[in-house]
Amino acid sequence: MRAVSAVVGALAVVGVGFAPSAAADDVQSKQWYLDQMQAEKMWKVSTGKGVKVAVVDTGVNPNTPSLKGQVLVDDVPKAVSYHSTVDFDGHGTSMAELIAGTGAGGSLKGLAPGAKIVPYRVDLKGLKVGSPEQKKTPEPWQAVRAAADTDVKIISMSIGGYVSPELEQAINYAASKGKLMVAAVGNSGTGTGDGNVDYPAAYPYVVGIAAVDSSFTVTKFSSYGNYVDLVAPGTGIPGWCDTTFHTYCDTGGTSQATAIASASAALIWSAHPDWTVNQVTRALIDTASRTWPENEPSKYAGYGFVRPRMVLENAKYDAGAPNVDPLAKENGGNLLAKSASSSLTASTPSASATSKTPGKGSTGGTSAAGSSAESSSDSNTLWIALGGAAAVIVIGGAGVAVMRARRAR
Repeated sequence: MRAVSAVVGALAVVGVGFAPSAAADDVQSKQWYLDQMQAEKMWKVSTGKGVKVAVVDTGVNPNTPSLKGQVLVDDVPKAVSYHSTVDFDGHGTSMAELIAGTGAGGSLKGLAPGAKIVPYRVDLKGLKVGSPEQKKTPEPWQAVRAAADTDVKIISMSIGGYVSPELEQAINYAASKGKLMVAAVGNSGTGTGDGNVDYPAAYPYVVGIAAVDSSFTVTKFSSYGNYVDLVAPGTGIPGWCDTTFHTYCDTGGTSQATAIASASAALIWSAHPDWTVNQVTRALIDTASRTWPENEPSKYAGYGFVRPRMVLENAKYDAGAPNVDPLAKENGGNLLAKSASSSLTASTPSASATSKTPGKGSTGGTSAAGSSAESSSDSNTLWIALGGAAAVIVIGGAGVAVMRARRAR
């Protein structure tokens, strides 16, 4: 089934006239979350150096001021490399900049400016169905499977509306290879749709990301349900207006939140290169900002707001066992646990393979068992602001932080 939603990032796009050659204040001052997440402080410890992030999207233009020298074109496997650097929408390039942009020339500054991007252009809405261009462009599952066989650590997917047995198998394969997969939960929240979390975010072994605004309130457009794991900034964030790559516009959505969550993981993994996907995932969830009990994740905000700073500033942070999948019970398998000590043999997916995709109307996303959340004595205003806002949105939406049913797929 071809993706019906090319990207899940552009909730609204309003031109604001930001030229990439303008002063840094013009664009980077719009990146409100950099100050709130204390990016400058984190960059003294980690910039994401040494971590490669696969961006599965509409392609990535490596020639924007922000991405010059940041895109590893030669790392894309030839079988899926068709036009990987020809962005047919502008979305993929924006996501790459939010992850690893350098900010050169007043352009977007990525949260993990030391990380590198490996671009994967996939068949999404925006390519004319049946056109030669569309036929030559890889499917999302092909990109995920190909990325699994490379040395990328993170597979970032700000896409949605794609369900197939091949994709599910590719995700399982990537999990067996120890990759951290992050995906947008979608923009069909209250007022915009039925709220159901989208795929691939709802597949096992994928961390589902919802969005918050600058007041740290979960956005009304964010999809919600059992498969929301974390929230990250997702409104009022600059991104490319179109494929001319001349002007930035205000954008928003769970796509942007996913890119920022992926960058957060890159910062942590760079600081702890010997950690496994299990430890990085556990660290993200354990240190997330929340006011509800760790074993009662909210269906709107999951385990809370990503805070990589809490890991980076604690030299003695214990990420737990490397070979224990913090999502094992929820994922219904132990592929991630196995990935810490062994490499499984690839198997070729087929269209006739059995899928465990939930039926129509199912909602959800990965969940995990968080442990040592920071105490309320922390003076960090981010903790306080997010905690209060999250509580408000949850109560306003459906009455207290709702316990998520454990998934069994």
